[in-house]
Amino acid sequence: MAHIAIVFHSGYGHTARQAEAVARGAGAAPGATVQLVKVEEVDAHWDDLARADAIVFGSPTYMGGVSAPFKAFMDASSKVWASQGWKDKIAAGFTNSASQSGDKLSTLQHLAVYAAQHGMIWVGLGLLPGNNSSQGSIEDLNRLGSFLGAMAQSNADQGPEHGPPAADLKTAELLGERVAKAAIRWRG
Repeated sequence: MAHIAIVFHSGYGHTARQAEAVARGAGAAPGATVQLVKVEEVDAHWDDLARADAIVFGSPTYMGGVSAPFKAFMDASSKVWASQGWKDKIAAGFTNSASQSGDKLSTLQHLAVYAAQHGMIWVGLGLLPGNNSSQGSIEDLNRLGSFLGAMAQSNADQGPEHGPPAADLKTAELLGERVAKAAIRWRG
């Protein structure tokens, strides 16, 4: 079995819904087990992350980058970095913000560079962009047009029961499934 860990921070619950969607997708891949880890609880899970075959990183985009709690997790992983403890693990990322763009690409780039510093193998979304033609709609997968990871948008004036929209959650599920399948192949 390939073990997939999803490490995330969610300030208001929207990114947690996206993390749960990534977990559903990863769990749908035969031969994968999944574990959600909130960054606030990471101290109890460093050994779980060491055993993981893949780690998916998720953070809301705040002020053009990862949230402060997620950045604290990144900084706390410096001991793992020094020992190259995550080298050659599969990595991927996802993010959510209120705006359509919201500088989410900057957050995904930050996560990808972080994974590269750890010597990890980054897995992108693997979906063509949706909602980019006269025949497109907000119901399309990858409606926000990301390649590096899964992006989601949630209205700032609504709680997580209203967002992210179904298309963004399905996109996150497909990222999770892709990561799990990559981890199974890489492990094999």
